[in-house]
Amino acid sequence: MAEAMKLTRQGRLKEAAALLQGALNAPAQPQHGPSAQSRPGPTAQPRPDLSAQPRPDPTAQPHAAARGRIFDVDPDGTTHFPGLKSHGLKSPGLKTPGLKTPGFRTRGPRPVGPATPAGARFLSGGFSGAAGERKYRLYIPANLPAGPVPLLVMLHGCTQTPEDFASGTRMNALAEETPRLVLYPGQTKAANAQRCWNWFKPGDQARDRGEPALIAGMVRQIMDEHAVDARRIHAAGLSAGGAAAAIMGEAYPDIFAAVGVHSGLACGAARDMPSAFAAMKGGGPVRTPAGRPVPTIVFHADRDATVHPVNGDQVIARAAAAGLRTSTTRGEVPGGHGYTRICQADAGGRVLLEQWLVHGGGHAWAGGDTAGSYTDPRGPDASRAMLQFFAQHSLEG
Repeated sequence: MAEAMKLTRQGRLKEAAALLQGALNAPAQPQHGPSAQSRPGPTAQPRPDLSAQPRPDPTAQPHAAARGRIFDVDPDGTTHFPGLKSHGLKSPGLKTPGLKTPGFRTRGPRPVGPATPAGARFLSGGFSGAAGERKYRLYIPANLPAGPVPLLVMLHGCTQTPEDFASGTRMNALAEETPRLVLYPGQTKAANAQRCWNWFKPGDQARDRGEPALIAGMVRQIMDEHAVDARRIHAAGLSAGGAAAAIMGEAYPDIFAAVGVHSGLACGAARDMPSAFAAMKGGGPVRTPAGRPVPTIVFHADRDATVHPVNGDQVIARAAAAGLRTSTTRGEVPGGHGYTRICQADAGGRVLLEQWLVHGGGHAWAGGDTAGSYTDPRGPDASRAMLQFFAQHSLEG
């Protein structure tokens, strides 16, 4: 992969593609991420001993959602390389019609969005500001009560759309159970060819600049047009969207009461493309943020071959606060993945940091619906866990 990256930076795209395609001739090996105990990387609290946690059978084939793919092929025969395109890094996009090599999957049609129950609305809208413009989808539940309600901002991952992300996370259905508005900002291909949020660009990592300014402006617009409880606004995202959610929490602690980062990276983990590759492979720098730490929930799988799981540790480390008490629970979804859940709570028992390590999972939304892309239905249910975490946090405490 390193040699392919070097060729890509030199503009020798066909050679990079040939190198990566040649890798398919080697037998596929299951990828096992290191345990949370053995992974390097800073943490705010001493990590509990996870050595008793059962490890996946190294001879078994990983679940489909956990397998690392070498390339994807679109219906028109265009080959894309996830290792190059993930998080906004350009893929050669070579035409290989009729290619019949094991190890790839052909993408089907993108979902148009989840079914909307009677009385609910899934609106389309847009925001325009000094930093540009973006479209969005806004879900308004059928059973929305009178008065201000929470607002959840959901930031999709690379190649995804708001509709796709809504389908995969099932967040609209959960918004009917725990009434809230759900905002899905949409990235454009003009801003990033793979529709990734540009988490690795300095101009998109700070308050009132670039994409953070656009997302915050969109939130303010929704607040002007709908009855939103300004104390209970939260953000969550997957992969590049998870990294963007971490940025939003740090850039706008006066707007977001808590954030959720699924398979993402810490704010400031990269400053350009080379450092983005390095961070995805093994984490980036962890610095103390200037403002108050924002309550954060993290989901990451220990067999994530796209974003190394040490990045989940670094998101937690960056949001850490002194004097928190750590507790650890372990469990297993019936017929699904095992997991380790680490909570750090204040003196009053309120959990400020919550980290889920999914054992045997890959780069996918845990507990998601296969109607959307990059989902792993074998759990645990990340959407429900995030909503339960967010319910504990408002800007007033």
